[in-house]
Amino acid sequence: MTSTKRPQEGTSGTGPRRWRRSPLAVAAVTAAVLIAGGGGVYFATSAAGGGTDGGSGAGGGDGAPPPLALDTPAGGSGPSEPPGIAPGEPDPSGVVYRARGELPDGPASARVHRPDGEIAAAEVARLARALGVAGAPRLDGTVWKVGTEKDGSGPLLRVARQAPGAWTFARFRPSPGGDNCLRGKSCPSDGGGGFGGGPASDGAEGPVSEAAAKKAAAPLLKALGQEDAGLDARQLMGAVRVVNADPVVGGLPTYGWSTGIQVGADGQVAGGSGKLTVPEPGDSYPVVGADEALSALNRAALGSGRGGSGGCASAMPLDGGKPAAPCGPRGGAAPKAMEIARAVFGLAPYSVDGRAVLVPSWLFEVAPGGGAQPYTVTQPALAPRFLKKPEPPS
Repeated sequence: MTSTKRPQEGTSGTGPRRWRRSPLAVAAVTAAVLIAGGGGVYFATSAAGGGTDGGSGAGGGDGAPPPLALDTPAGGSGPSEPPGIAPGEPDPSGVVYRARGELPDGPASARVHRPDGEIAAAEVARLARALGVAGAPRLDGTVWKVGTEKDGSGPLLRVARQAPGAWTFARFRPSPGGDNCLRGKSCPSDGGGGFGGGPASDGAEGPVSEAAAKKAAAPLLKALGQEDAGLDARQLMGAVRVVNADPVVGGLPTYGWSTGIQVGADGQVAGGSGKLTVPEPGDSYPVVGADEALSALNRAALGSGRGGSGGCASAMPLDGGKPAAPCGPRGGAAPKAMEIARAVFGLAPYSVDGRAVLVPSWLFEVAPGGGAQPYTVTQPALAPRFLKKPEPPS
């Protein structure tokens, strides 16, 4: 099978972007961003590691990389996805996605990235210092802990020992004594400061601004090596503003691998969660363009719907809002057409052999219309011959 090298999609900075035909018509959605619990749009700068064009793997250099069995998207539901649908998971109601304009080809190949190894105490200590949590890391089974657990009310950092080191932090936690507060003293209050609530900020009338929240989160993001992450600070939890950061891995944007940082009304980081280490680059795989990936997404979406038949094409641009070919779920109901405003090549987490792996994917920004926020669905970009069905459970 002959493979033709496609041009790179663009740059992550301000340099020129090269597209297969013409730029997407996105003037009407200039305010829209890719959202995975929040994140800015980045564009790929290279083939993410310099893999070969024709499909020979980067792992050993003497043959093709092994096919991957992707179990399920490894991410959880975020605030921007349709209710009950995980990132990259097709809408079961029967939806066909249509591109607003021409779609990019992307790179010729890209690498998967796999978490590897264990988290060292020094790495945990570095994160604890960035959060201002006193104490030395202590191992409790499979979890590192820093902070106090004496009365259940002090700051506590937890980090999984296994890479990538999933971590959670809460500066204020409810006291086991309930709400028996001394008269005239501040008491824990939901919305005041983080996971489980926190002390109310005297004189604070509401959440800090987006700019102030991003500034408060900046030192922590620097400690995590995520200064170049796409940021979105629109999410609110009462008086707490959440800064969602989508890190760049191997020069590519990620979706579903977010860091969430909660900033209280007093401007203090009150809670958060994310991954401590960056996954290691693995084999390089040939990848398909956005057109082919969108067609595969539609086949999966309609095939997994209520009696869906699948097999509908459709990276074709919208034509009066009607599908280019009659297709849809069995039962007579036509699929709902949803508009794709933008496609970006990046990485999305999928479960491979029970572990989350960042897989080269197309990140499709869906514009639902009607004043609803755009959301993102993902589709693996690996050439079909490198994807296989998971083994049935024994």
